[in-house]
Amino acid sequence: MSDSSTLFKPDWLEIPAHPADLNRTIWTDSFSRNDSGELEVDGVAVSALREQFGTPEYIFSETTFRARAAEFKNAFTSAFAEHGAEVSVYYAAKSFLTTAVARWALEEGLNLDTASGGELALALRAEVPGQQIALHGNNKSDAEIRRALENHVGRIVADSVYEVQQIARIASDMGVVAPVMLRVTPGVHASTHDYIATAHEDQKFGQSMVAGTAMLAGFTTEQINALGLSDEDSYATVAAAVALGEDSINLRGLHCHIGSQIFEAEGFSKAAEKVLGFMNELNHRFDVTLAEIDLGGGYGIGYIEGESPRAALDVATELADSVSKTCADLGMEIPHLSFEPGRSISGPSGITLYTVGTIKDVAIEDEAGASRVRRYVSVDGGMSDNARPVLYDADYTAVLANREPRGIQVLSRVVGKHCESGDIVVRFCYLPADLMAGDILAVPATGAYCYALSSNYNYLTKPPVVATAQESVPRLMVRGETEEEMLSRDLGLV
Repeated sequence: MSDSSTLFKPDWLEIPAHPADLNRTIWTDSFSRNDSGELEVDGVAVSALREQFGTPEYIFSETTFRARAAEFKNAFTSAFAEHGAEVSVYYAAKSFLTTAVARWALEEGLNLDTASGGELALALRAEVPGQQIALHGNNKSDAEIRRALENHVGRIVADSVYEVQQIARIASDMGVVAPVMLRVTPGVHASTHDYIATAHEDQKFGQSMVAGTAMLAGFTTEQINALGLSDEDSYATVAAAVALGEDSINLRGLHCHIGSQIFEAEGFSKAAEKVLGFMNELNHRFDVTLAEIDLGGGYGIGYIEGESPRAALDVATELADSVSKTCADLGMEIPHLSFEPGRSISGPSGITLYTVGTIKDVAIEDEAGASRVRRYVSVDGGMSDNARPVLYDADYTAVLANREPRGIQVLSRVVGKHCESGDIVVRFCYLPADLMAGDILAVPATGAYCYALSSNYNYLTKPPVVATAQESVPRLMVRGETEEEMLSRDLGLV
């Protein structure tokens, strides 16, 4: 979220020439300005993209996606190899998933992490081998678990004792052994928005490792004692005991995820230390050797000027060093590690193009009581194609894309066309004073959680997703929705 000081910058500033170099903490090398100042994506001018596909329009660079997928795969593999450890990298499909994206991830050596039966169905349609798919979710249906087992997924991440028992029952009925990992909460509060912080105790994901929470599993003291445990044990310990006692479950290890859009490294290392310590306790307590720990993802990307995302190799090296030291202190072998980058791969791969509509200046009052002016720039999309600002107070920036953004720049707010005052695409940015209806705005870093969260609010149709790549013509990944398609599910009066 932007602080209040951002609001009260000068009303305008002067840019004497077009910014030839886009901010590379936000824009990848797939995006550049040509000699006339127009934005290009993988060598294709945005005006040509609008002419062919219209706006709003998601543009997704295959070039960037593949490069970032390979970067994360290579970074984690090499960093942990220095310590004699092996890793798997899963692309967190919930950030952005199509059949093409699933195949690109697979071709770049990544596995696929799915968070629902629908995502699993799409992964299977993309012909991702079941062994390279993980299924998450805090409330899986019997049908979702059955489909996962029928397709031999590599692991099902169990989120509660109830779900461990549910998986065991279904696997037993099918005559198979389910590969299971237990999601635990390491109690690390990530420095991010509360709605995307997922490792503290008071939220819906995972199983507490705090001593004395065993009774929360819903068992009586007698039932807990029958598992060889006591009321002083943790909920997660109960889940492990139940899983290890089921012939239809192969307990592979532990999973944790501390949140999303995190820049500080400390939280990841603390979570790794806590989960490794808990794994070591389980190994000794139950005389087993759990094979794997998944430390999730959540690595931040640049959305606005001033944010400093860390390079994949920096993240991987620091985590590898921390894991190695913790395991050495515990006297345990480094288990197989897995990681789940999502936004950090897909986010910078995508932008959204809009066409400017109405423009008006609004009087505002600053904190000193002085009158100021802010320009409101309306575009032909909004919260239906990017829900993150209204959900998480997420910040974005925008640039004039179809021509050179030269001259005086005016403090602006980019808003959508929905009937909501909170329908804000970009809260604070500077746009040229001569901006006019029909110009194209580009909002970067929309490759993650924009298409995935899109809706038909106010009965707006969903935009197309267009793939670009170097030395390749743009092509549709996902066809834009027509009004007839949108309305076809309304069956009228029955």
